[in-house]
Amino acid sequence: MINRIKTALLSMQRYNWEQGVTAQAFLEAGDHDIAIAMAIEGANRQQPDGRCCHIGDSTAVTDPCAIGEALIFAAEQTGDPFLCQARDKLLRWAMTDAPRNADGVVYHFLNGQLIWVDSMYMLPPFLARAGEYDEAMRQLDGYWHILHTPENGLLAHQWSDAENRFLRRDAWAVGNGWAMAGMGRVISLLPEKHPGRARLINRVKALIEAALPHQLTDGAFHDVLDDPTTFREVNFAQMLAYTIYRGISGGWLDEALLPYAEKARAAALAEVDAYGLVRNVCGAPSFDKPGVAPEGQAFHILMEAAREPLSL
Repeated sequence: MINRIKTALLSMQRYNWEQGVTAQAFLEAGDHDIAIAMAIEGANRQQPDGRCCHIGDSTAVTDPCAIGEALIFAAEQTGDPFLCQARDKLLRWAMTDAPRNADGVVYHFLNGQLIWVDSMYMLPPFLARAGEYDEAMRQLDGYWHILHTPENGLLAHQWSDAENRFLRRDAWAVGNGWAMAGMGRVISLLPEKHPGRARLINRVKALIEAALPHQLTDGAFHDVLDDPTTFREVNFAQMLAYTIYRGISGGWLDEALLPYAEKARAAALAEVDAYGLVRNVCGAPSFDKPGVAPEGQAFHILMEAAREPLSL
């Protein structure tokens, strides 16, 4: 089944963040040749400003950094000067050239001064993998302080600096999943004694604690976590399970969370069809209804890879 899921993922059209999360899925699953090939393609589509995986007229700022860890891996494994140069150009974009607010928090698009929760996955893991630990933490701290909503303990989706208000205050499930997974990856990349590590662990724990009361009896969640009128979807279930498996394996989450991850995983497994498509995730291209999506495929692979070391 996992091979069918991988094949279905490779058949899909992919934008910059989708290429990045797909490469990360193959990297974590041990399919290193595919991850390197995907990093090469991402570098082939690098803009002069350093943004990778560029297709069409995308104005995304952080999404092109989602390929970052796979690109670093590819450069290290091959020593290819082309990949090394692409890595360095992308890092320069992330560290200095990308537009950001007065506190240095990187915007999600070139225009509009927008902060999106998605960026918590797209950018900080690349920075941490590049050894820029303090900058990874600065970004995660900034996103958290802007988007965290204390009344429900979850993260809002979109904030506008230009308008000084939330454009979408909803606790979008997949957005909270991006945040969980991104913080989880950074936790594993930070040095053990880095002062930000404990802070991130506490935030992931708090986010999981806030999300779990909204888990449905079959293990899935609603598209907006605390709004039962929104549609049922299973990609957040995969993202949650992935984060919990990684946290338990890494020794920073309690094994008492394992049943919730297993229940979430069961909901996702039930949605895999004969072609390897994970159905009823928050669906591409508009992400406003259940369907299929490259990120839904990728997080199934990531979930299974994270579960494997637990020998369940």
